[in-house]
Amino acid sequence: MEQLSEEAFTPAHLSGYQWACVCSTYAGIRQRWLLVESEARRDSDLQHLDQKLQQHLEKAQKHLRHLEQQDFACAPDALAAAEQWHKRLRYHRLNQIEVVPYPYYNQAGRPRTGQTPDGYRYRLQGTLTVKEEIVALARRRAGRFVLATNVLESQCLTEEQMLREYKGQQGTERGFRFLKDPMFFTSSVFLKSPKRVAALAMMMGLCLLVYTLAQRALRQALTTTKQTLKNQSGKPTATPTMRWVFQCFQSIHLVSLNGVQQIVNLTTEHQEVLQFLGAPCQKYYLLV
Repeated sequence: MEQLSEEAFTPAHLSGYQWACVCSTYAGIRQRWLLVESEARRDSDLQHLDQKLQQHLEKAQKHLRHLEQQDFACAPDALAAAEQWHKRLRYHRLNQIEVVPYPYYNQAGRPRTGQTPDGYRYRLQGTLTVKEEIVALARRRAGRFVLATNVLESQCLTEEQMLREYKGQQGTERGFRFLKDPMFFTSSVFLKSPKRVAALAMMMGLCLLVYTLAQRALRQALTTTKQTLKNQSGKPTATPTMRWVFQCFQSIHLVSLNGVQQIVNLTTEHQEVLQFLGAPCQKYYLLV
């Protein structure tokens, strides 16, 4: 789909969108794919790409300076190190690679004029250039995403309806954006069978449903009573996230002492939040 020309895109009725529709087969299922380009998303993606390119360049330059100061026993070792690092570069390539020999002397002090060195150490020199084809491809992908359906007839489901249905359920997509956070370690999760993948997806969908309903109930209660809660910055807000509420309640524990249960670390701020969440939540924290 990346080979589609600009002429293949059709402006959508929704402002700021255009699309191109093709048919494809994935996992043995015939599908209709809608490649959508969002003008607003494209501007955001391009800005993020420029920031990423600058970060990669600064990191690569720092590594190159370290590599140029490293001594190697022979020229092939230096070239092998350069080649190994070059393979890890994503947006840049190492050009004009040169191995420079530096003599060394085992005897302390300044060598005499004409003294034969005891050996040579080798260092690398090179320059970094941008992989123009990789960057061009990334810029071309900016603002584009694919919507897929197994409804092949556009009479039953038009391209316009596909896009509107997608935009109508973006809450689900935003709900799972934490998966992109490197601190969540999504890549460390390994499931052995498609059934387990499906089971995990179902559980995550169910958890997101509960999370969304709780957040909706809290915000509605705040709006109805015209009250606010403090956000992460300590400023009042009528639209807190449940993620922040969960973090606030992490330090609360149920302690049983001599057969008597009590809640510890429950502050007045916590009780203020609980009054908006209703009796089902209050019974666990207030023991009522």
